Amino acid sequence: MIQQMRWWQRAILLLFAMWVSSTSFAPAALAMTEEQKYIAEVWRLIDRAYLDDSFNHQNWWLVRQRALKQPMPSRDEAYSVAQKMLASLEDPFTRLLKPDQYRSLQTSTAGELTGVGLQISQEPETGNLQVIAPIAGSPADQAGIRPLDLITQIDGMPTAGLALDEAAARMRGAVGTHVVLTIRHGKEPPRDVAIVRDRIELNPVIAKLQTQPDATGHLKRVGYIRLTQFNANATTEVARAIQSLEKQGADAYILDLRNNPGGLLQAGIEIARLWLDTGTVVYTVNRQGVMGSFEAIGSALTQDPLVVLVNQGTASASEILAGALKDNNRAKILGERTFGKGLIQSLFDLSDGSGLAVTVAKYETPAHQDIHKQGIQPDIPIPLQPISLDQVATEADNQYQAALELLATDSMVAGAT
Repeated sequence: MIQQMRWWQRAILLLFAMWVSSTSFAPAALAMTEEQKYIAEVWRLIDRAYLDDSFNHQNWWLVRQRALKQPMPSRDEAYSVAQKMLASLEDPFTRLLKPDQYRSLQTSTAGELTGVGLQISQEPETGNLQVIAPIAGSPADQAGIRPLDLITQIDGMPTAGLALDEAAARMRGAVGTHVVLTIRHGKEPPRDVAIVRDRIELNPVIAKLQTQPDATGHLKRVGYIRLTQFNANATTEVARAIQSLEKQGADAYILDLRNNPGGLLQAGIEIARLWLDTGTVVYTVNRQGVMGSFEAIGSALTQDPLVVLVNQGTASASEILAGALKDNNRAKILGERTFGKGLIQSLFDLSDGSGLAVTVAKYETPAHQDIHKQGIQPDIPIPLQPISLDQVATEADNQYQAALELLATDSMVAGAT
């Protein structure tokens, strides 16, 4: 009996020793370096927020593990590894912004900018650097660069493979300095365009009152509002323009969104509310397929007839606004099919002062049209004949003249067609 007890004791001691060796004395996992922690931070934000929960049909955890194994002796190497990790999503709008790039983006949406004045994107299929639109009055606009132009080189450096923000950084620079862009328009041969960088005027609104005879011969006062960008000043400036034109007796309006590349989503929503009493402005759809909406809240500043001018450079928040006014029968849309950017990005602060732009949702118009890569088709298609900047909204502007003629007819009724 005593020998039997000792055998059980030996068995218990052996089991205990095995348990201890597999836990307490197991080698501890190596601590992460600061660069690895940064990669993990970027990965975690994408994992939680990115619109496509298949992460472009790849195992996102394995992407993380491969990235963490890369040599990263400095933060610059960590940025490079993070950018390669994000590139696997094949979404040019989800991107890393280094601290200086992040500060520049925050400054531009606040209403200040220096450089050439271009909004750019990448063609998902080819990776080509493409112009969404030049900012009105900017050096790029004055140099004749147009929506959908391809930028093949920047100062002789090929743009193939350049991230959007790296390309933008190469085009930015001090006022008075030069940059040469190699541009290809359609099937035309590439051409070099030398541009002098300048401070970009980001007051986004130009407004005037035009007197036009209507169908009965009576004079009709048409308020013209050109909106060039949806920055932090846009809603206030559009509201101020409408109120001023109302005081001057405007009977109808033209809202010019041509070559407006977008900007702040909230600005697009708020400006739609300036024209709408009721109705949905836009629907958003997140990664779970959950649909949200933004509604008009009964604060329209005018009920007068409205025509909206659009072209191939009308993008993003501009398309939200045009789609809201079209689908609520508040305006006639005149011009060309719009650019077709229907994805929403959120900005996230990272621990070292850099930032992450992440595609978190897509949007649909009130009629549930997904415009990404499709654009908004105008009610009245009219191609824009080539004009210079100083000819916009003049007799030389065929789309503007068509809008004036439409407003002169009896068919235009406020809030309906």
